Amino acid sequence: MNTINDLGLAESYYNTMLAKDLDKMASYLHDNVHFIGPLAAMQGKEPIVAAAKNFGGILQDIKIRSRFATGNQIMFAYDMVLHAPIGKLRAAVLMEFTEGFIYKIELFYDSSPFQERKNEIFKDGNN
Repeated sequence: MNTINDLGLAESYYNTMLAKDLDKMASYLHDNVHFIGPLAAMQGKEPIVAAAKNFGGILQDIKIRSRFATGNQIMFAYDMVLHAPIGKLRAAVLMEFTEGFIYKIELFYDSSPFQERKNEIFKDGNN
């Protein structure tokens, strides 16, 4: 795998999420993509795109602070900027790629600011 290409794909994935271009965002995902996060785990494009659509309602910006890649994996440390009352939230993501698509997304952040909105954000996914 080309780690430089994977870094670019991961950045493009987040840029399309910010632009709320969900069809383009879905094009970066493998059909059997697996998502693991503090609030939910889900399998497949459809529930992940549905959750991203809901999350996009509070997401204002993503500022990537650091990027790493090795083999078929990338890792970002970044700040998510969300609508009040949450504001800035520090996060990290580990992504795995296969066949030029994102195959696994593992997200790390303090989920306590989201507990009240969990069902709203992930209503179409698997909690």
